[in-house]
Amino acid sequence: MTLINADKGYLGNQLVKRDGIQDSFTQEEVAEYVKCMKDPIYFAETYIKVISLDSGLVAFKPYDYQEKMFKHFNDNRFSIVLACRQSGKSISTVIYILWYAVFHPEKTIAILANKGATAREMLSRVTLALENLPFFLQPGCKALNKGNITFANNTKIVAAATSGSSIRGLSVNLLFLDEFAFVENAAEFYTSTYPVVSAGKETKVIITSTANGVGNVFHRLYEGAVQSSNQFKPFRVDWWDVPGRDEKWKKETVSNTSELQFEQEFGNSFHGTSNTLISSNTLLGLKAQNPIEMRNDVYFYEKPQAGYRYIMTVDVSKGRGQDYSTFNVLKISDIGFSQVCTYRNNLVSPMIFPDIIVKIASFYNEAMVIIENNDVGQVVCNHVYYDFEYENTFVSSSVKADGIGVMMTKRVKRIGCSNLKDIIELSKLHLVDANTIDELSTFEVKGGSYSASVGNHDDLVMNLVMFAWFVSSDAFGDLSDRDLKSLLYEDRVKQMEEDITPVGIIDEQPLVGSACAYEDMVNNMNEWNNL
Repeated sequence: MTLINADKGYLGNQLVKRDGIQDSFTQEEVAEYVKCMKDPIYFAETYIKVISLDSGLVAFKPYDYQEKMFKHFNDNRFSIVLACRQSGKSISTVIYILWYAVFHPEKTIAILANKGATAREMLSRVTLALENLPFFLQPGCKALNKGNITFANNTKIVAAATSGSSIRGLSVNLLFLDEFAFVENAAEFYTSTYPVVSAGKETKVIITSTANGVGNVFHRLYEGAVQSSNQFKPFRVDWWDVPGRDEKWKKETVSNTSELQFEQEFGNSFHGTSNTLISSNTLLGLKAQNPIEMRNDVYFYEKPQAGYRYIMTVDVSKGRGQDYSTFNVLKISDIGFSQVCTYRNNLVSPMIFPDIIVKIASFYNEAMVIIENNDVGQVVCNHVYYDFEYENTFVSSSVKADGIGVMMTKRVKRIGCSNLKDIIELSKLHLVDANTIDELSTFEVKGGSYSASVGNHDDLVMNLVMFAWFVSSDAFGDLSDRDLKSLLYEDRVKQMEEDITPVGIIDEQPLVGSACAYEDMVNNMNEWNNL
């Protein structure tokens, strides 16, 4: 540990050089500086110290895969790391960030995590490594606190929680997202953040995480990286890569936990839950798209097309930063339904929300608006229907005072969930919104019904549940020349035809026995259709 004179330290911290200090360096120090600047691996293994649980402050000795990780970060703009627990992925990234800050002036680095406290703890690791750098390597500090470090070379490191506003207004040169598979509202954050980081030609993004189920943003980005369908380059650290971990270690760890938990935390396995409404295989096939435009929390994926009908389903919250007020706009076509526009905001007032609803619904060819009228939703229903005089608002009853909109009863939810499962798994509903897909991946069985898993939201999904209920109703038949039963029936018949069609064909005639099976199948499907 190199102590700096008190008059040269930052605010009394004799381990950190303050801004404005002029010093001369030896030829050896200059040579070392150049070596470190050119090679982050040399910098790390020569000058970095870390805290060991067993030995306290020790020199950092990178494993082979950590050296490869440094090189991976340096060689690629967009890096995504899938790593087992306790593999040193976070400290490796912290060290790389310090190297980048020391030797790259005029840069902004953002460390973001699920919680602000976690991000600040990562920044404290940067500070610890900085304090133990020799004097000649330290650039000097203009500011150093729990939330940011500003160096004399005008490079800044900030730490914050992942949110849509966390780096808004910043020109970020290096973005680090830690344990991204566990970040709440990850889809919303990534959608709002991507334009910030993609604007620069040299901006780096580093995403690290342990696996945490299928369908979330981290899983989709990593799988896309493996398949070379996005900009990210994958890096993987398995449990056997870590020295000291062998089959004996695995057996002991499994005995203290479970095979499933081991595979999730140490085996880098993207295990999905069997309790989700939508099957894991279907969730894996859902591909999010970037919106063509984003404006005031409205995500546009397709402009309205002449001759098409649209339906907007609306879920209303109290606007107090908890549940979200949302809507989904869906296009009706002969082959099914497609998502064209979404809205998601947990701060919008129920008094302001109707204005947004009417403007967007009017934009989409005077879309039919269906609002859940539970609780505060009734206020929004009345504003849309009476105050804005939007005539294309769904009215379920002309008698009851709460007849505007839809009451989300157990029956409505049950029918909606059942229909939603069918239209998604039979590819009759085309989904493109990342937030919606993210919510579907955590929409699971709870107490005989379905809802979001702990720490997640289902407001956009409930839009779809209400939509799926509506398209099976007589009201949808009046709106469209198709009904849900016929749409699904045709696809089921086709699917069953394919299932019973024999592989072998003799003289262009089906093998004996298929005709009876087909007749029975058609009779069964006719009975289903008449339900």
